[in-house]
Amino acid sequence: MLKGFGISKKSNSTLLFCSRDKKYKTPFGAASSDELIKITFPIKKSYLAEKVYLVLRKGDKSKKLSLEKKECVDGYDVFYIEFSINESGTYFYRFEIKRNNLLSFVGKGENGCAKIRDWLPEWQLSVYDSGYQTPSFQNGGIIYHIFVDRFAKKNQFRKPRYGVMKEWHEDVTIVDSDGVYRANDFFGGNLQGIISKLDYLKSLGVTMMYLSPIFESSSNHRYDTGDYSKIDPLLGDKKDFEELIKKAEEKGISIMLDGVFNHTGADSLYFNKFNHYPSLGAYQSKESPYYEWYTFYRYPDKYHCWWGITVVPTVSRSAVGYQNMIAGKGGILEKWTKKGVKGWRLDVVDELSSEFIEKIRSAIKKADKDALVIGEVWEDASTKHSYGEKRKYFRGSQLDGVTNYPFKEAILDYINNLNEKSFLEKVMSICENYPKKSLNNCMTLIGSHDTVRVLNALAQVSVNNPTKQFRKEYRLSPEEYNNARKKLLLASAIQYFLPGIPTIYYGDEIGMQGFEDPLNRRPFDFEKRDDIILSHYIKLGDIRYKNRELFTDLFDVLALDEKILFIKRGHLTLIVNPTREDYDLKGVYFDLLSENERSKLLPLSAVILNNYDKL
Repeated sequence: MLKGFGISKKSNSTLLFCSRDKKYKTPFGAASSDELIKITFPIKKSYLAEKVYLVLRKGDKSKKLSLEKKECVDGYDVFYIEFSINESGTYFYRFEIKRNNLLSFVGKGENGCAKIRDWLPEWQLSVYDSGYQTPSFQNGGIIYHIFVDRFAKKNQFRKPRYGVMKEWHEDVTIVDSDGVYRANDFFGGNLQGIISKLDYLKSLGVTMMYLSPIFESSSNHRYDTGDYSKIDPLLGDKKDFEELIKKAEEKGISIMLDGVFNHTGADSLYFNKFNHYPSLGAYQSKESPYYEWYTFYRYPDKYHCWWGITVVPTVSRSAVGYQNMIAGKGGILEKWTKKGVKGWRLDVVDELSSEFIEKIRSAIKKADKDALVIGEVWEDASTKHSYGEKRKYFRGSQLDGVTNYPFKEAILDYINNLNEKSFLEKVMSICENYPKKSLNNCMTLIGSHDTVRVLNALAQVSVNNPTKQFRKEYRLSPEEYNNARKKLLLASAIQYFLPGIPTIYYGDEIGMQGFEDPLNRRPFDFEKRDDIILSHYIKLGDIRYKNRELFTDLFDVLALDEKILFIKRGHLTLIVNPTREDYDLKGVYFDLLSENERSKLLPLSAVILNNYDKL
């Protein structure tokens, strides 16, 4: 039976070292400061190795540690070292072997396995503060991502201050008549609508709902905050929000809010470009109490804004007054967290200063030590650099987890392109580089409000047509849809079995289609649901709920047999076949997904088996 993590069925039995096998390195992956790290490095006796060194590097500084020759076993000289690192940070290491007064260089090869060769990559070793703690209440749970204006509405009679209210069956606006996209078409989704869907969310096994921004704003997406202290009136009021928190909690569902703290709206209490607020905004006067929050190049119309989008002026990274309003005593984070918010997803967290992130975490944890702090990061968060800063997200004073887009890319690439080696490398790199307590809190997603709908991604339909109108009107053909649906059943199963918290983007579980924003943000159309996809998600949620303790640890085995993927979590084994050929299971087993006995895995299908013993 395969042991360890990420080991192929064709593993080399003469390895010098493999970072992904506990036989060679403990602990697996990241280590806490002062934790004992143990390295075992066996070399064939015929190689006549005299010494083995571990070269440990942080930045441009490195030191060489000598391994001790411990024993000779089965024709191998076994070298060994124990050491600890008392300062958190991102380290890298490689090995050198001395024989006959010559040095051989050893670096990282495929699957984290050692190779003797010059110029190979180093292994990464993430070290976090020994006191770093993360909440565990969502470990093994499921997150449901709601774009609030488009999910569900109830008792909605309000009209938007600016813009148009559409009927639920209408399509989204991609551009106004003057050629400008303003995100000002509203469909009336609100907090009472979400309350009416709590039983539905419960049926999916959801344990936390992540709401797109709900504070007062001018747009339908509300990433252009107008007033952080108020619920947007189109969504409801403080009483509606308190009712949502209370009734969701009764169903075992917590609330996560979207914290947009890198920029505000131009139409806001603070900037007030359009004079819609009674305040003296930064745009209106240099005497404004908010003037120092923003960077003006030529006052008032030339100012720093996010990605050049003038409706979202960027807040200065040194705006202490703004930071105090958000994260100070009695501030925005304290106010809403104390009302029962159990998590915050920090929008574009890599654009916030480290100092501000630490203030945000501190404010949230003071209000509720168990509240989650999640950052939006699209890359490997352990090696992220932005604004001249080496990010320290998982050292102990910033984040509990991130949006795990690398897993999304790995899953879709594997399903679409049968790229099993890339899948293994991407997944295992993240598992090695993130502390386990952070990885458990990462959002494992396959789609979001910032990406094309997963069905469209899996259909591999080109979106390069010159007109967005074409993409708006495009619907998958029956053949494209059926093929994409089969792939989605595989992708979602992998998503649920990988580490982290699987995150459903509203509507993916009923087969909604759409290309880029705003075509991926259409109203939730339950009447046109795909019951095959929905029943699959319900089944996955039920399996995860009944075996939640199995999903609070790393997998026991992640293995590949050619293109076939195996993920073992305790007594459950997921087997995925993305190929066009049958795969022999070497026995008859009961499949928890189909609730039928299976002896083979059909093309583009997956099974979840109890106590599968053929690995």
